[in-house]
Amino acid sequence: MAIEVLVVFLVWLALIWNAPLEQLADPMHTPNPAKAPWYFLGLQELLHYFPPVVAGVLVPGLVVVALIVIPYFNINIEADGIFTKDRRRRLMICSIVVAAMLAFLIAFEVYVALPATLLIAALLLIAALTPPDTPIGFRRRLASKPLSFWIMTWFLIELTVLTAVGTFFRGPGWSWVLPWRS
Repeated sequence: MAIEVLVVFLVWLALIWNAPLEQLADPMHTPNPAKAPWYFLGLQELLHYFPPVVAGVLVPGLVVVALIVIPYFNINIEADGIFTKDRRRRLMICSIVVAAMLAFLIAFEVYVALPATLLIAALLLIAALTPPDTPIGFRRRLASKPLSFWIMTWFLIELTVLTAVGTFFRGPGWSWVLPWRS
């Protein structure tokens, strides 16, 4: 029922407003910058920062391999929180991984990816410093999340940030522009 209502609403919306399409493609005049469709803008943004082999072959290849291989591992079947056991050792490992990630991003000057990484690192630190029996609901929920939650959350935030930057903040010559300036 909800899908039918959604379809009726979307058809009604499409009948009222026209889609914001651009003019027909002209091979003699390409737009500057030539942008990919929105669903590839995150990958195009990665190509701006990393060599083509890394951003175009290794990263998508590793994502596909991970999506194929990860279901075969029986890691954390109970979905325990990452810091419920051996808190000090896991905090040290997470700190090393976050520091290496930040160093990697700074070395390649991928400053646009730093805020999301720092946000996840701060939330991980809050989760690590929260006792499991805390009465605060938000902190208790953070402490109960498994590693897969943290990795997927970081990945989705980075994907959203890179797509938004590629969509709204890239101008001629792939330079940084503010979206409200013409």
